[in-house]
Amino acid sequence: MTPVDTIRRRAMAAGLVAIGLWGMLAALSVLAGPIPPFQMVAMTFTVGATIGIVRALTRGVGWAGLVGWPGKVWLLGVGGLFGYHALYFAALQLAPPAEANLVNYLWPLLIVLLSAPLAGEKLGWPHLLGAFLGFAGVALLAFGRGLHFAGDHMLGYALALGCALTWSLYSVLSRRFGETPTDAIAAFCAASAVLSLVCHLVFERTVWPATPTGWLAVLALGCGPAGTAFYFWDHAVKRGDIRALGALSYATPILSTAILIACGLAEPTSTLLIAALLVTVGAVLASRELWKR
Repeated sequence: MTPVDTIRRRAMAAGLVAIGLWGMLAALSVLAGPIPPFQMVAMTFTVGATIGIVRALTRGVGWAGLVGWPGKVWLLGVGGLFGYHALYFAALQLAPPAEANLVNYLWPLLIVLLSAPLAGEKLGWPHLLGAFLGFAGVALLAFGRGLHFAGDHMLGYALALGCALTWSLYSVLSRRFGETPTDAIAAFCAASAVLSLVCHLVFERTVWPATPTGWLAVLALGCGPAGTAFYFWDHAVKRGDIRALGALSYATPILSTAILIACGLAEPTSTLLIAALLVTVGAVLASRELWKR
């Protein structure tokens, strides 16, 4: 195995860690309780930023290594992290959550499709078929819950599509700034936390977790899916096979549903098994070049 292959495999492992952490998002959010969305982002991103800042400083990375980046790097980082979440919460306000989530989950497919024109990757039929199978699995899981798209929610659906486009562009374009170290994510998280706090103070009423379990869930979110997962993802999209990462990302809603079931927060269905099979086949197809190496 060449050094390049080793770097790519480690980056793919980091991507799988991020996807696994995102699978825990729904269960931890339920345990945290009914905390307003922007407040939750402000709290969890603060935890994630703190972890990154402490890690960077203990490794000898000065403040310049955290914040000394060109404006376009800041625009991409903060626009991706804060922009995605702002659009997502707005979409949930204007459209039913299940339908908005399905539209939002176009982002893995868009990552695969945009990787050719924006990241210079070569797309083959395994990547395209794998991504489409992944989306088919997620769509099957969503429609199994009685999905219904109504015309009076079009603005919400458009915002959800904006979510998908924002995250896919952030992920693919991050590859163009591969020289920017992952430590910079700490600064982007901190800036996003501040912007989320402003939005919270303007649009929401503060609601603190009601139990110790709720506080622990918020901390776990910041240490995992709504914080450190972004560091793993940054490394993955800059060094890994972004085409395969797009298809593999469809495991997120499957894992999320499975964890909810394991925690007794949802009921198991045969649809989940079929959806999981489609996502698995799609992921294997899209990442087959990696396994060949």
